[in-house]
Amino acid sequence: MSRRAATLLVAAAGVLIALAVAVVSPVPYVALEPGPTLNTLGTAGSKPLIQINGHPTYPTSGHLNMVTVSFTGGPGTSFNVFAALRAWLDPNDAVVPEQEIFTPGQTPQQIAKVDTEEMANSQQSAEAAALCQLNIPFKTVETIQATVKGMPAAGRLQARDVITAVDGRRLTCRADAGTLIKARRPGAPVELTILRHGRTQRVRLATVNAQGTPQIGVQLVESFVFPFSVSISIGSIGGPSAGLMFALGIIDKITPDNLTGGRFIAGTGEIEANGTVDPIGGIQQKMVGARQAGATIFLTPAANCPDTGGAVPAGLRLIKVSSLAGAITDLEALKAGRPVPSC
Repeated sequence: MSRRAATLLVAAAGVLIALAVAVVSPVPYVALEPGPTLNTLGTAGSKPLIQINGHPTYPTSGHLNMVTVSFTGGPGTSFNVFAALRAWLDPNDAVVPEQEIFTPGQTPQQIAKVDTEEMANSQQSAEAAALCQLNIPFKTVETIQATVKGMPAAGRLQARDVITAVDGRRLTCRADAGTLIKARRPGAPVELTILRHGRTQRVRLATVNAQGTPQIGVQLVESFVFPFSVSISIGSIGGPSAGLMFALGIIDKITPDNLTGGRFIAGTGEIEANGTVDPIGGIQQKMVGARQAGATIFLTPAANCPDTGGAVPAGLRLIKVSSLAGAITDLEALKAGRPVPSC
């Protein structure tokens, strides 16, 4: 064999080895693509996606679709450079660093657990926001999970204490414990009414200045006691971003007004019990998924509007929302032919 042939053979072998390594070696990136979209006014299998028990319901029409993002890659997968390149070449997909989606060191099982918990919390918050919007009374429960060492609450409050009032003011969906504690200048004292082992106590604490915000150093878990049952069936879909559409679906079902006016409306946004709509990830893929499903209107969290520039699919109109009340006002304006805010 000549020296030239030997050199070419070695080079070819090196290329093959490099390709083999690229195929089997995962890369720290994740591909995002449009995921399933489900009508919160429709069915999931043989039953309504949102089921109401213990409260009157009314007929609905049109669509209020939640949207999702599917991903390829992440911990425990074999997402390689060729898969990343294929996704990068697709105009509807995005390739992002793995750490933007997952906490470093998370296992696939931990990721699934977090997604499931976020979805469950989203459904609870959506029901709370819907009932809060409609002024239907329910109970807000704020339970202390832990206190922070060195902070005013340490040694004074305990895990499983339930905060029932702040400065004598009962907790509601519009005024949770965190909101009421922060409604003072940093350093000013606060009086908490707590339920401990079935007995009511009052605890007076100082607050500390944490970057201009008064804090006492507690980790709280919020839950609710509702006057009727709402169950939501969406299979294995996880995450918190369907909260706005769940809340709108609940309201549309338990009130005689038709929010959609028969239109195909989709949207996204994490929701708080007081109705605040928070931003989410994957907005561009969610817009594509909504339009592919047939949506012509897309409810967009206000904070996500900068991420939509140049990526809005043809035929899809964006409506900017920052609260559940605002979203309802905008849908009513849309039906009446009045202007609505856009991104």
